[in-house]
Amino acid sequence: MRRSRLAAGLTGLADRAVRTRRRLWLCSFAVFMALAGAWAMATPLGASPDEHAHFIRAAAVARGQLGGPEVMIKHSVAGVDSEFSETGVQLPAWYAQLPTEHECYSWKTSVPANCAPKIGSGGPTVQATTAAGRYHPAYYLYVGLPSLVTDGPTALYLMRLASAVLCAALLASAVVTAAEWRNRRPVMTGLLVAATPTALFLAGMVNPSGGEIAAGILVWSAMLAVLRSPDPLLLNRRLARLGIGGLVLIDIRPLGLLWFAGAAVVGLLGHRRGALRPLLRRKALWAWTVLLGIASAGALLWSRSHPDHSVITLPDWYNSPSVAAKVAFDNSMDYIHQMIGWFGWLDTKPPAVTWVVWTVAAGLLAVLTVVLCRRRDSLAVSLVAVGIVLVPPAAQAAQYHLGPVWQGRYLMPFAVGLPLLCGAVLADRAASSGGPALPWRRITATVVIPLALVNVAAFYWTLHRFVVGATGSLVNRHAHWLPPGGWVVWTALYAAAALLLVVPAFASDRGEDPAAAGRGGRRRHRLRAADPPLAAVD
Repeated sequence: MRRSRLAAGLTGLADRAVRTRRRLWLCSFAVFMALAGAWAMATPLGASPDEHAHFIRAAAVARGQLGGPEVMIKHSVAGVDSEFSETGVQLPAWYAQLPTEHECYSWKTSVPANCAPKIGSGGPTVQATTAAGRYHPAYYLYVGLPSLVTDGPTALYLMRLASAVLCAALLASAVVTAAEWRNRRPVMTGLLVAATPTALFLAGMVNPSGGEIAAGILVWSAMLAVLRSPDPLLLNRRLARLGIGGLVLIDIRPLGLLWFAGAAVVGLLGHRRGALRPLLRRKALWAWTVLLGIASAGALLWSRSHPDHSVITLPDWYNSPSVAAKVAFDNSMDYIHQMIGWFGWLDTKPPAVTWVVWTVAAGLLAVLTVVLCRRRDSLAVSLVAVGIVLVPPAAQAAQYHLGPVWQGRYLMPFAVGLPLLCGAVLADRAASSGGPALPWRRITATVVIPLALVNVAAFYWTLHRFVVGATGSLVNRHAHWLPPGGWVVWTALYAAAALLLVVPAFASDRGEDPAAAGRGGRRRHRLRAADPPLAAVD
């Protein structure tokens, strides 16, 4: 009885949250902003991959310095001396003093973050160098704006929060897209599996990977909705979300064009019959295609005109593309773990239960899809799964001269398509009349509630590592390092937001709501008005 009342209460709360697009978007934005913002404030400055370089690049681009002279910097990687090509920019002196990584605690998980030197402010203008100087400036122009009005740690935290705003907006749009499906629970479940702790962590950092992953989730969500759940009244909205996500994805890195193309190919493989003809007749499709084409040309031109002249000295054993591919293939499980949760400078692992629960959740969706759905859909899921395993070896082999540099986050804009595709396919399966109906309310609860709990565990354990060290007191007594506001505030905020994030997944499917179904016919003619009820959309 207690369990049924809890389920009924969650369903009622979820139904109120998804009543209109505007309400759902605002609620989802607030939740994702809380999650990404908690990571932004609770992670020591510079304690994420290459963040010092991204801080400098953002501050420089905001000041109109899109490029600069090439500066060769000697650096040792894994004991091998190399020369890295960086870009020189003119910034206040404190930017030049940002450490590349905090050697006193990076890779030393038992050491808390209080040993890091304090970050200054002000000072004369000097040359600072950044390894991100060749990257497309669009993302950096946006996140660097706070550096124009303040400096020091405040500027860096505000840059992080600006990145969190962008990612939260993209992810909230993906949630609205998922909620528009008639059978929304499988789609929403897939989206929550895609929004891993790593995705949320990077969303709160100054790192282009955060926006790239969030844009990838939106692109997959909108692409699958356009091709698998066609609705002429929703088509322009979905095309706009697809176009916005695509512009962000492509303008961040040239690889975004490949990830966008991958989502399109997989989406077309399982598109619903009759979806393409009305789609090709839409002027909005061709307008967004032109914009995406311009963005793609600009991104490729920028990449080609800013080559990397770094001189990487490779170890003797790493001497061929085949060796590079084998190393990457052997690291496949590490890449998967990194996509789920692996924090700091890839030196802070979450509790193992986080990896286990997330892997089981994704595996459950994939198995249900392969077993229950059409052969063509199974082929699409298998194609994405094979791509997740084989793309890193292929990429490493193509650029083996750069050394073993691949990380799981690089593939995430494509990999998030696996749970999203499974959710979309299973939603189609739920709508079909053949075969037994699956208890999606129970399946959703079984999947998303454990995800929320291990998500909180990953956040707390990472914060615990910085506050007292991995071997310190589990309840963070006698804190050595504290984030602004203290660790309790951000832990409580993250826990509340992680639990609220799963609420829309419990909303009633539209077929379960007789009142909504009865209103559908009368309200269909008003769907073009601003913010129509989601329950009224078929």
